[in-house]
Amino acid sequence: MVTDQLEKVLSESMGSFPDDKLFLVVDQNSNLFCLPLLCDTHHIEKFKKIVIPSGEENKLLASVEKIWLYLSQNGADRKSLVVNLGGGMVTDLGSFAASTFKRGVQFINIPTTLLSQVDASVGGKTGFNFNGLKNEIGVINQPLQVIIDTRFLKTLDHENLISGYAEMIKHGLIHSQDHLAELQKFDLQQPDYAILQGMIAHSVIIKNFFVEKDPNENNIRKALNFGHTIGHAFESLSLSKGQPLLHGHAVAFGMIAELYLSHLNSGFPDGNMHFLAKWLIAVYGKYQLSATDYEALFELMGHDKKNEGKRINFTLIKSVGEVEINQNCSKQQIFEALDYFREMNND
Repeated sequence: MVTDQLEKVLSESMGSFPDDKLFLVVDQNSNLFCLPLLCDTHHIEKFKKIVIPSGEENKLLASVEKIWLYLSQNGADRKSLVVNLGGGMVTDLGSFAASTFKRGVQFINIPTTLLSQVDASVGGKTGFNFNGLKNEIGVINQPLQVIIDTRFLKTLDHENLISGYAEMIKHGLIHSQDHLAELQKFDLQQPDYAILQGMIAHSVIIKNFFVEKDPNENNIRKALNFGHTIGHAFESLSLSKGQPLLHGHAVAFGMIAELYLSHLNSGFPDGNMHFLAKWLIAVYGKYQLSATDYEALFELMGHDKKNEGKRINFTLIKSVGEVEINQNCSKQQIFEALDYFREMNND
């Protein structure tokens, strides 16, 4: 639900649960910057608050255990409500903890970053990173509600704002030329949040189109993985080097490489490929990659959850809005795509 009446919606939802069964999960950042924006919400003070460490490096089982322990020690049961207020890490971790505590309690997501508003909090995916791999452990479980309000976006710096924008660009590429066009015209340097709220609603509608058709990601929902097979590898490699990339930046860079694979395997027009690659670099900057990283990246792609056996599966596009899922690319083609990415970065 994209709304400017967050307090009213949340207060109505709280009314269905006992006052002593209300729990709030935040991280250090959302506790400091976002929770004060809810001070007018009726009885927000009744929530028992769990604060977890901020940062992707803390998206681990230890953080889930901290939530479980707090719930267990503070009287949570099957009649409890968990509200997750924060970015994608908070909604992923809090949703997983709620989904598994006592075999599942109800939860609501209030995403506070653009990335979580258009992607992480929508669609029911939950989980945490494990063994150096992104979102390796998790379940699919839909929240009671997702409440989206752009007031929280004003707390973000530019880099975190454009991180979420990458997922919106992906939605445009896989489904809607109109959405892609409005994204290309929007001024990210001086964002108009009223206009952005409408664009977010458009993007969420696109994501829900795929989620509702295929809740468990057996078929067409895989369209949402465009840019992610290589993007997740970029993200995991950068994290292992102690130079973490924001998720959206990694996806943007992954989309550049996967546009090249789309050109090779699906006939995506080369002129459009070059135009989009240059636009993505203009928005997200350059990422320095060495040919010596290719084997490590290929190994990381082999661990992607979408794979079947030893086959690395890609979502590719024939044209904007025309998707081909479960596409297999050879190691040589993948390395060619990484070469293309490096060439575009060196222009």
